[in-house]
Amino acid sequence: QVQLVESGGGLVQPGGSLRLSCAASRSIFSIYAMGWYRQAPGKQRELVASISSGGSTNYVDSVKGRFTISRDNAKNMVYLQMDSLKPEDAAVYYCNARIWVRATMAFDNYWGQGTQVTVSS
Repeated sequence: QVQLVESGGGLVQPGGSLRLSCAASRSIFSIYAMGWYRQAPGKQRELVASISSGGSTNYVDSVKGRFTISRDNAKNMVYLQMDSLKPEDAAVYYCNARIWVRATMAFDNYWGQGTQVTVSS
């Protein structure tokens, strides 16, 4: 199991930047993948970016070239650097940990409480 706590959300003008942080309660070194999801009002939660234990990254097309996900295994932290923000990026952003459970031969997903990102002038 792991507890996740996000921080760094807030209000930013279009074109601005924010860096979201996700603090994990234990080592993330062996966690299969860490990710950032977002959910806007009336919309489904979507995967924004993910990073594997080996450092491979994946992004939804709408944020490619603007967002960067990274992890610091020594600090048990995952980050999402968001640049050139657009109004459509506004949402609650959630940190996710996807952990392989050998006993069940399946993945367990853990979520943080979310942090609000508002992009408006």
